[in-house]
Amino acid sequence: MAHPKRKQSKTRTAKRRTHDKAVAPAISICPNCGAWHLCHTVCECGYYRGKQAIVKDAVL
Repeated sequence: MAHPKRKQSKTRTAKRRTHDKAVAPAISICPNCGAWHLCHTVCECGYYRGKQAIVKDAVL
């Protein structure tokens, strides 16, 4: 099995890890119901970009 010839420096390791970070998801408020939802997805109420995309039945 192959082994590294030299130890990898801390700088080189840090350069490789610069893109390994957590990114918060993009969320927005629905103008129809006021709930938080992920961007580019249909809201819980069934609206997407101000238009009704899915017909939801009212639960009583």
